[in-house]
Amino acid sequence: MSQPPPYPPPPQPPQQPQQPQQPQQGGYNPYLQPAPPQQQPGFGPSPVPGQPPMHPAPAFPPPQPLAQRPATGGNPVGAIVLGLAASVFVALLYTGLIAATYKEQSVTVANTLYLAHALINGALVGALIGRMAGRNTGAVIGAAVIGALGAFFGYVNALPLIFAVEETPLAAWHFLQSEPFFPAKAWWNDEASGGVDWFSPLGLVVAAAAAWGLAYAIGSKRRET
Repeated sequence: MSQPPPYPPPPQPPQQPQQPQQPQQGGYNPYLQPAPPQQQPGFGPSPVPGQPPMHPAPAFPPPQPLAQRPATGGNPVGAIVLGLAASVFVALLYTGLIAATYKEQSVTVANTLYLAHALINGALVGALIGRMAGRNTGAVIGAAVIGALGAFFGYVNALPLIFAVEETPLAAWHFLQSEPFFPAKAWWNDEASGGVDWFSPLGLVVAAAAAWGLAYAIGSKRRET
């Protein structure tokens, strides 16, 4: 007797494709949640699962070097002291020259020497102060004042010295005690005409202008370099 034909095998249910397994990080992951991004090296807290990642705080930038301040304009106080000393020295030389040659001087020679002394005194003071103090406003004004005072006292101090040479130093001292403003009056008045001797204030202007101009020019050049 022949065998019955074999029954076909029952159909197999279709297999669903398997989802790729995510690598598990940080322990058990039953719901296959995406793994949180790895923490980058740097500062900041670790990300919490289920929350958007936080960007790491940037590292602190290195401190920038402090900007160097421009050099200041020299030493105004020392410049004023040096300019005053130079003015006194030049004025003393002029005083001694007048006391030694006043008998041989004419009015023209005396006025020329006076203006020359004012120019030299102011120029020397201005050059020294401008070299040391730079273009400092107070130092430039101080140079003009010192130059004018040097021109004034260089002439005024010569009168008591001449009186001391002609008489005695004690007589000159007593004379100054009785007439303390006589040298200034002789500097201002014109003995020939009895009016004002305009060469006297002109010498102050020359000395002040020379001191101010040189102090400003040399100080500006020193500041640029």
